[in-house]
Amino acid sequence: MSFVNEFYPSFWWIPAGVLTAALAIKLPTIVRLWSDPLLRAVGGLLLLACAVFVFVAPSTIAWVNRVTGVTNVSAPWVYSLLTAYCGSCLLLIIAWRNGLSDRSAQTVRAMRWVVATYSGVIVALWVLFALGDAPVERLRDLDTYYANTPYLREMILLYLLAHTVATLITAWLIWNWVRTDGLDAWLRWGLKFLGAGYASQLVFDAAKLTAVTARWAGRNLDWLSTGVAPPIACLSAILIAVGFILPHAGQYLHDRWRVRLAHRELRPLYLLLRTVNGGGTPFLLRATPELRLIRRETFIRDVLLPLARHIDEDRRRSYYDAALALGHDAGRAKALACAASIQDAVAARHRAPDGAGDHDGDTTDLLREIGAVSRALRRAEELWGVRVRAEAEAGAGAGAGAGAGITAQSSSAARSSASAHPAPTAHPQAEDHAV
Repeated sequence: MSFVNEFYPSFWWIPAGVLTAALAIKLPTIVRLWSDPLLRAVGGLLLLACAVFVFVAPSTIAWVNRVTGVTNVSAPWVYSLLTAYCGSCLLLIIAWRNGLSDRSAQTVRAMRWVVATYSGVIVALWVLFALGDAPVERLRDLDTYYANTPYLREMILLYLLAHTVATLITAWLIWNWVRTDGLDAWLRWGLKFLGAGYASQLVFDAAKLTAVTARWAGRNLDWLSTGVAPPIACLSAILIAVGFILPHAGQYLHDRWRVRLAHRELRPLYLLLRTVNGGGTPFLLRATPELRLIRRETFIRDVLLPLARHIDEDRRRSYYDAALALGHDAGRAKALACAASIQDAVAARHRAPDGAGDHDGDTTDLLREIGAVSRALRRAEELWGVRVRAEAEAGAGAGAGAGAGITAQSSSAARSSASAHPAPTAHPQAEDHAV
């Protein structure tokens, strides 16, 4: 316990800092969605938890006692904050699990019972403190020092029992919730951390109650209250903070990752189409990932629309049939056909920039499936195989007499076309710094 004793004066600021960080992370969402009562409740709960650990620090206890001029007045104040926190936990879990739309008689009755009970406990704590006598200031061991003092004994026991009951009910509700089906993965992990945090609070309560009851029996187990309970409380605060942060932060990071992945997925098609007009989208230093994705998608669609007149629909259908013949499924075959057709259209535009050889291209699939088309451009070998197969089938249909010669020429042409339009990953490219 020497470690705890050495760092006890600053020990309580660790969970206070963690809980403050959790509140800071959720604060922008709370402010943006202020009309959501559940988010406001989470913010209030984290604020109460921060207040508990700030006011339980020995330096803060001494400051409150000195400012008010009442010895040990910090005790009922901290106990009141802790009791309010317990009641808020119960209310939040009841509302969170049942949903705000659930206004059944049972839910309303449960919430009213929580408010009435824990409000009554807070009032009783102050009444008992006023009736008791605590002349000696205790910054660390008030629970055990006054464990046998009339009225103060009841005050200490009351706050510990209220905390234990709230923790038991909250942990039970959370673990039952975790076992339900259909939960989001991030929410499930957040609930697991919350459940572990509240379960560790039961260890805190057990240590405190054991130390207090030992005093009643004339024994001294104060080390449980001053040496074991504080680190357990810190661990509990960290687990609960992670539990509240994880569903929000995890979903946020997951969404950001999906956006960045979609942005990177469009890179091959973006690099190919950037050769059409010699440039891309301007670089914006402070652009968000969502904005960069939107700008890249817009650029691709804007270039594809005029490029459609250079797409040969008959050739695209032949590419599609060739891809199917090579064993690709319909979706993959369509993407490969579109990718090869875009490569041909880019080359055709460079040969006839003024519109010679225009076709009435259908851009529906191109505009709708740009992600799949861009992925297909990464597979240079598959595109080359589709070209060879398409040209070979075209040569075979020209007639058996000239079939062999045409097929040889077609294969050579296919190789030339594939080398002229390699997938963007087939050769080194300058790094893409545009959005």
